[in-house]
Amino acid sequence: MSKTETERTEHTENTDPDIGAAGSQLSTAPVEETAIAPGLGVVGWARWFWRQLTSMRVALLLLLLLSLGAIPGSLIPQSGADISKVADFRKSHTTLAPIYDKLGLFHVYSSVWFSAIYILLFVSLIGCIIPRAWQFVGQLRGRPPGAPKRLDRLPAYTTWRTTAAPEEVREHALALLRKRHFRAHPVGTAVAAEKGYVREFGNLVFHIALIVLLVAFASGQMYKSDGTKLVVEGDGFANSILQYDDFKSGSMFSTDDLVPFSFDLKNFSASYQTSGPSKGTAVSFKADIDYSEGAYGKSKRTTIKVNEPLHIDDAKVYLVSHGYAPVITVRDGKGNVVYHDAVPLLPLDANVTSQGVVKVMDGYKNAKNVSEQLGISLFFLPTYGGGTSVLSSFPALNNPVLNLTPYHGDLGVNSGIPQSVYQLDKSHMKEFKDSKGAQLRDNLKPGQTMQLPNGAGSVTFEKDVKEWAGFEIVQEPGSGWALAGAIAAIFGLAASLFIQRRRVWVRAVQGPDGVTVVEMAGLGRSESAKVPEELGDLAGILYDQAPGAPDPDTEDPAESPDPEVVPAEGAEKR
Repeated sequence: MSKTETERTEHTENTDPDIGAAGSQLSTAPVEETAIAPGLGVVGWARWFWRQLTSMRVALLLLLLLSLGAIPGSLIPQSGADISKVADFRKSHTTLAPIYDKLGLFHVYSSVWFSAIYILLFVSLIGCIIPRAWQFVGQLRGRPPGAPKRLDRLPAYTTWRTTAAPEEVREHALALLRKRHFRAHPVGTAVAAEKGYVREFGNLVFHIALIVLLVAFASGQMYKSDGTKLVVEGDGFANSILQYDDFKSGSMFSTDDLVPFSFDLKNFSASYQTSGPSKGTAVSFKADIDYSEGAYGKSKRTTIKVNEPLHIDDAKVYLVSHGYAPVITVRDGKGNVVYHDAVPLLPLDANVTSQGVVKVMDGYKNAKNVSEQLGISLFFLPTYGGGTSVLSSFPALNNPVLNLTPYHGDLGVNSGIPQSVYQLDKSHMKEFKDSKGAQLRDNLKPGQTMQLPNGAGSVTFEKDVKEWAGFEIVQEPGSGWALAGAIAAIFGLAASLFIQRRRVWVRAVQGPDGVTVVEMAGLGRSESAKVPEELGDLAGILYDQAPGAPDPDTEDPAESPDPEVVPAEGAEKR
């Protein structure tokens, strides 16, 4: 048998009432009513407002407004993320800052206008979904409608004559359509079938997924926490708010929501490119830790790498930074140790040139046995290049050198004004002078000692140079739901775009000459070449089971033409 020819029609209107009724149920979207009769009062206006709010047009508009509203939150410093940046912005922009305050642009995500858009979008999506879902369930419980009177007016149509009995043809058609995953059932002299319900199901899944994303985003903002902690090798951390270096949380977050765990940093290691144009580029960062869950959990060993966090319940521990912590020992004039600790230094460049300070606040006495405070400015080069270079030439500890500049006097720590542990307030400090009257400053290698003048003590750069790792501990209770919602939205949107809802009818009746006349027609929710192609494929299979009978003017059954899919009546061929 020759292959059936498939053609489409551009004819979009159909005046046959039966065809209109058959196609009207292909969509489960409720009909929007935008007009309102005058004089309906408060109830009428409320109904009209609800219909507008729950329309898909308004939902898309609110979604656009939500996206636009999030832009200021990314460009303008937010008080919930970094108060210091907001304060700097206020000082630098004295005219804009009051306007931003009135508009709530320093706290966009908790502002009244952003919350209003968010809530309206949430209500709009729910109002869209409920009637669509209810109508869709009703259609799933029902059956495809019977065949229209004039099948030849449908977009895809074919017919042929066969010697098989009408009942036999309908049985073959019913079995074929069900095998092709159509919902099919006999209706009078025809078989009605429908397929493509996944399209509307995907549409509903897409909108439900948007609601899930909104809920996940809201819960993440309200119950999230985000903190950072610098840990030196050999030290540890317990997940308590008092141990964080910096901590931010949502409006509904409580300290009781912190996941109970602790860990010790056993070793930090890094490797770098040693040659080529990318010399000094980091190859890997690894932090080996021992951690335990809960107050009495069993200790476990694991390794945290960049983009490979440690997961503990809802908490994730990320490795975000690293640096060096040289061990410094300070002695007073009598040789008593008044300070001995690893001092974390902050990197200044890609080669980990670092700086920091040592503050000796108690216990130090100078050569005259007078209590003072010491401040030592530190400048560290992991790989010293020699000469007058003040920058490290490589990030690894190939030739470490520590530059020290000591001061004595009052550190100002008792003034009540907060100070950074990485900065030295020199306003009430005095310089140490060398034998030539110049400021005392020296470069030390591991194991070397700087002697303070006049027997005021010494500062030793110990041979042990430790490394520190910066960790970010994040709790986002809605992240799993957000991921699930995003995946569901993608698949739901793909189903609604690429799957077509369509119906097929097969009618088999006995003609005046006693020969069975078979008619097949297809109708899609929208114009598509797939409907005629699919109908042609089905017709070819059914024709093999109910072969054509000769026309009245032919004698050989083999000369009976194959079924041909033709366009709707009155339509032009493409």
